Amino acid sequence: MSEAIGTPITPLAPPGAPGFVAFHRRMFREKPLGAVGGGIFLLFLIAGVFADLLAPFGMNSTDLTVRLEAPSFTHWFGTDHLGRDVLSRVLVGAQISMIVSFLAAGLATVISIVLGVVSGYFGGRTDMVIQRGVDAWMTFPDLVLLIVIVSIVGPGIPQIIIVLGLLYGIAGSRIVRGSVVTVKENMYTHASLSIGARTWHVLVRHILPNIMPVVIVLFTTRIGAVILAEAGLSFLGLGVPPPAPTWGSMLSGTGRTYMYLGPWLALAPGLCLTIVVYAVNVYGDALRDLLDPRMRGSR
Repeated sequence: MSEAIGTPITPLAPPGAPGFVAFHRRMFREKPLGAVGGGIFLLFLIAGVFADLLAPFGMNSTDLTVRLEAPSFTHWFGTDHLGRDVLSRVLVGAQISMIVSFLAAGLATVISIVLGVVSGYFGGRTDMVIQRGVDAWMTFPDLVLLIVIVSIVGPGIPQIIIVLGLLYGIAGSRIVRGSVVTVKENMYTHASLSIGARTWHVLVRHILPNIMPVVIVLFTTRIGAVILAEAGLSFLGLGVPPPAPTWGSMLSGTGRTYMYLGPWLALAPGLCLTIVVYAVNVYGDALRDLLDPRMRGSR
């Protein structure tokens, strides 16, 4: 009985555990759509990482002799009004989206963990102050808040990462807090405190390992949200500044101006944006169902 009380119980091993391959085999069996979504997102990730090697042309290499050329074997996604290869620009846009999404989602997850753990574990006045601040933050519409902050600090990749990390990190702390409150009431946590365990020991050995499934799912869903938010800011001209191409800026600039003459200018970045966000969302749903045994279909 003492072993059961003193040992933290994790529902299922998170994907970072040694059973990573076995976990995804199970996902292929039970959640094939989520597994396919994870595979598609992995392809986009690889394309973004190796964009400089995969791009057949320079992202800003112009050739007016082939302007607005339809998709062909030379230019798979066609060319824009300046003769730039759309495929090369889409690949570089994928690279920017992956950099921003992973760093901003990582920052948001860290902020959510810090605020959620402090608020949920210590409770009392600390919990009240933090949660009232979170309530006030969440009353502002996301897009309006993003536009105001970016207008003040200016466009750029570091600014976008910090702003999106704060936006989704503060809001996501509410989810982490709920998990911490649940874990804090388990018997093994009370047993550790009763034998004189330090607060840091309880947090590291009992609280954090048991909220990791929630944290992993939160990080995954934040990636898709950050990609959409970055594209929205770039569409409004507040994202990554030119000459770097992003999916949002490609939809806003030449995509809108020449979409009737060259529909591929809007279709290429638009479809990539739709596919990658859908893929990461269904993968996140599958992770949630498999990591939380209380979810339907997890067994």
